[in-house]
Amino acid sequence: MIDLDQNATTPLDPLVMEAMRPYWSRGGNAEARHQAGRAMRRAWDDAVETVARVLHADPSEIVFTSGGTEANNLALFGLAWSRGQDDRAHLVSSPLEHPAVAGPIDHLASLGWRVDRAIVSSEGMIDPEEMAGLIQSDTRFLTCILAHNEFGAIGPLGELAALARDRGVPVHTDAVQAVGRIPVDFRALGVATLAASAHKFHGPVGVGVLLVRRDTKLAPLMFGGGQQQGRRPGTPPVALAVGLARALELWEEDHEARTTRWRSLVGRLEDGIIKALGAERAVRIGPSEERFRLPQTLQIGFPNVDGDVLLMRLDQAGVLCSTGSACASGASRPSSSLVALGVPPDILRSSIRFGLGAKTTDEEINESCVIIRKVLSEFQVK
Repeated sequence: MIDLDQNATTPLDPLVMEAMRPYWSRGGNAEARHQAGRAMRRAWDDAVETVARVLHADPSEIVFTSGGTEANNLALFGLAWSRGQDDRAHLVSSPLEHPAVAGPIDHLASLGWRVDRAIVSSEGMIDPEEMAGLIQSDTRFLTCILAHNEFGAIGPLGELAALARDRGVPVHTDAVQAVGRIPVDFRALGVATLAASAHKFHGPVGVGVLLVRRDTKLAPLMFGGGQQQGRRPGTPPVALAVGLARALELWEEDHEARTTRWRSLVGRLEDGIIKALGAERAVRIGPSEERFRLPQTLQIGFPNVDGDVLLMRLDQAGVLCSTGSACASGASRPSSSLVALGVPPDILRSSIRFGLGAKTTDEEINESCVIIRKVLSEFQVK
C-alpha cells in the first residue's frame, strides 16, 4: 500500500509518540497546584513555547483546540460575533475555502450575513487588490485560505492582510495545509487569526492550534473554567499539545531537506504521469510556477474519466489518493474550488489529488507511476 493521500492525514511519527507517551499515563491536571499538576503544567508551557517559536507568535497568542475545524470555527464565529450575536453585517471570503471554513460562512449567511467572494484565476490564485476591494463600511472580517488542500496554491496572504488592515478589517486564514509543509510566520503574515492541525504534519489526530493576535477581539463560543485566556476552556490536553509541538519541532529541524525531497518526488510523479500519458489524457491543476504551490501536493485531471471509478481502481492496485478534500468526499457534487477555477466539465469530476508525506520514498513514487499508467491504460474512457 502506497499512501499518496497525506493531505487528508499523515501517519504519526514514532518520535512524536515517544514524546507523548509519558503524559498519557501520568496523573495530574495542569491546573492543579500539587507536584503532579506542576509537572504537567511545565510540559504544557513548553509545548506552547515551542509552537510560538516555530510559528513566530507570542505564547499568549496560542490556543490549543481539537483540530483545524474547531480552530476555524472559533476564529470565524469569534470575529463575527465580536460585537454581539445580534450583529448582521458583511464578510469577504475566497471561493476556495475548505469545508471547515465554508460551512461556518454558509451558516452566517443563513443568519442574514452578507457574503462577497473573490474571483480567482484559472490557476487558483487570488488577486489581493481585487479581494480587498470587496471590503465595505460594515465588513467585520475577511477570510482566505493560505495553502489550498486540493491543488496546493499558496495565497498572497501577507499582501492581502496589509490591505485589509489599512481598512481596519481583521483577516483569518486557514493554514491547516500550510503549517508543516511551508514556513509560516504569523507575525509577518499580519493576519488576526490562523488555524492549524497536528495530523497534517505527522502529529496526533485530535489536536490543533488557533493563533490569535493580541490586539484581536474574539467573542468566546465556549464557557467554563477560563483556561487558555477563556477562548477554549477545559482541562488542558497535555499529551496532545506535546505531540503537536514535537511534530512541529521535527518539521522545523528537517524542513529544508523535506522541501527539496518533496519537490523532486512531485516532479517525478508529474513527469511519470503527464509526460507518459500526454497532455490530452492528463492535465495538472493549479499554479504553473513551483513557488506558488505546496511542495508535496499534486492534482491531475484525467479528461473524460470517471474519477470515483479511477480512485477505486487505484485503491485496489495499492495506491491511495483522493478526489479532493476528505472532509467533503461523501459529496457527489464536484469540488466548489475547481468550479471557481473554471475547470472544464470533462475533467471536473476526474481530478485526483496526490499528497506526499515526510517518509514518502523514491521507490514508492516510481511504483506509483507504473501502477497509475497501467490502471489508466485499462480504463474505459467515455
